[in-house]
Amino acid sequence: MLLKLSMAILGSQLIIAVSDEVPKFDIAKECKIDSAAAFDPKAGMNGTIKRCKDDEERARDQLQAIWSSFSTSDRTMCIGATVGNKADANSMPPSYVDLQTCLQDQQLARKLPKQ
Repeated sequence: MLLKLSMAILGSQLIIAVSDEVPKFDIAKECKIDSAAAFDPKAGMNGTIKRCKDDEERARDQLQAIWSSFSTSDRTMCIGATVGNKADANSMPPSYVDLQTCLQDQQLARKLPKQ
């Protein structure tokens, strides 16, 4: 029983610790996979990957600047939604743009009038 309680406490601290700062995602891997699906023939593959990396870095930098303005519950939920099921080999790697969109959607949803 004591072991289960200590594991629960440790697990809850990990969730809070994870959401206290912007998570670290592999931008290069995400952009390599994403750019294959969203290839822009005008830019070429290198240009498509560069644009993806620029977008991801911009989103990461913006998130770092405003991270504390998001509620802990929104950060935890959106990280989970963005990371998804790592055991699924077919899942897309996490994206800062997706994480930023999720958090902004959560903020907007809170401002909607209650019915």
